[in-house]
Amino acid sequence: MNLRSYHRPDTMEAALTLLESDGTAVLAGGTMLNRRPTEHPQAVVDLQALGLDQISATDALATFGAMVRLQDLVDSPATPALVRNAARREGPNTLRNAATLGGVIACRDWQSELLASLLVHEAVVTLQRSGGQEDRTLEEVLGDAAALDQTVITHVSIATGGDGAAARTGRTPADEPIVSVVGRRDPTGATQFAITGVATVPVVVDPNRLDMLDPPGDFRGSPGYRRRLAEVLSQRVLDELG
Repeated sequence: MNLRSYHRPDTMEAALTLLESDGTAVLAGGTMLNRRPTEHPQAVVDLQALGLDQISATDALATFGAMVRLQDLVDSPATPALVRNAARREGPNTLRNAATLGGVIACRDWQSELLASLLVHEAVVTLQRSGGQEDRTLEEVLGDAAALDQTVITHVSIATGGDGAAARTGRTPADEPIVSVVGRRDPTGATQFAITGVATVPVVVDPNRLDMLDPPGDFRGSPGYRRRLAEVLSQRVLDELG
């Protein structure tokens, strides 16, 4: 990349002012900026000094700062098992100690099992703009490509109760999944499902309407193959949840 300037503001107001300039990107862990050579920000705004790396929890809710590292998710007792396992699958230890929760959300990776697990845990994303603060569901943020323009993710809150299960198919056990399915039954008995690899972002789905999916195809699987994987893996998750 051809960066011309680096900024490390110590107030949110300063960070948002910097982000108003064209060609300026948020720098969280930096891992995805390094992976995307076709995107050329001219300046980055480092969020490390803004205190966004805290974790708090109550009996039913856990809140994670956007700068919480993925390894912190793995290690924290506040993290539900489903989210912990998905965070571990996002990459090797070296990546998990750099990549951040906010960065994963901002990159909107269609294969991210962590995003799918957050979806079924009813994740709510707190966004800070120059005009004020706003809470939006993770599903809304993933579905709106412009949701994070000139915006800083500050926190992510998830419901922690209930039981979860996940199933995946990849070329190898360590590979990114071709399709993965994550399910959670909340304390009221309601069940939510999210699937990766069948749309441009991980999506919440009704397991009874999987025939409505229209997955993209690539060298790892055709649309029909991905749809069939979604059906088989969803049944496995349903069976595990009982």
